[in-house]
Amino acid sequence: MNPTPAPSPVRLLVCDDHAVVRAGLLALLASAGDIEVVGEASSGEEAVELAARLAPQVVLMDLQLGDGIDGVEATRRITAAPDAPHVLVLTTYDTDADITRAIGAGATGYLLKAERPEELFAAVHSAAQGRTVLSPPVASRVMAQMRAPAPQLTERETDILAQLAQGLGNREIARALFISEATVKTHLGRIYDKLGVDTRAGAVAVAKERRLLR
Repeated sequence: MNPTPAPSPVRLLVCDDHAVVRAGLLALLASAGDIEVVGEASSGEEAVELAARLAPQVVLMDLQLGDGIDGVEATRRITAAPDAPHVLVLTTYDTDADITRAIGAGATGYLLKAERPEELFAAVHSAAQGRTVLSPPVASRVMAQMRAPAPQLTERETDILAQLAQGLGNREIARALFISEATVKTHLGRIYDKLGVDTRAGAVAVAKERRLLR
C-alpha cells in the first residue's frame, strides 16, 4: 500500500508591529513543520492587504499595532472579505473589552502570548478548520461575562451610551441631551465602571454584546 500523503501545512500570515516579536514567532512557527508562514505584516493595513493577496488560511493577529488601524479593525476588514481566512488573536491583553471587541469583529480564536508553543501550534490548526480557540483565562472571562447579570444603567447613562455608539464626542452628546460636558464626563465614568471598560470603543462593544443599546 502506498503511504498516506502528509497533509498540506497550514498557510499562516503573522501580524505584529514589533520586529523582534515577529522574528521570534517566525522562528518558533518554523519549528512546527506543518505550518507555513506565507507573509508577515507590521501594521493592520498591511495585514489586510497581504491577507487579500496571499490567501492564508489563518492570520495570527496582535491587537495593539501602533499607528493606523488596530488589530480589531484589521480583523473586521479581513473577515468581511469573500473567502476570508480565519483570524487568531495572539496578544498580551485579556480585558473584557478587548475580548468582546475581537470576537465581535470576527476573530475565530483568542490566545495569550503566555501560551506554550505546542498550544499555539494546535490553536493554528484548529483555527484553520474554523474551530473556536480560547486561552483558558480568556474562556473563563467569557463564561463569567455570560453568567454575570446585565449591568443596570440609568436612563441617562443609556442615552449617553446610545450617543457614543453613533460616534459622537462629549461636546456633541452634551448638546444633543441638553446637559453640560462635565455631566457627560461624570456619566461616562460611571458607565465605564459598570461595564468594566476604560475606553469609549470598549463601552460600545460591551453594550452591543450585552444588548444594552435601544
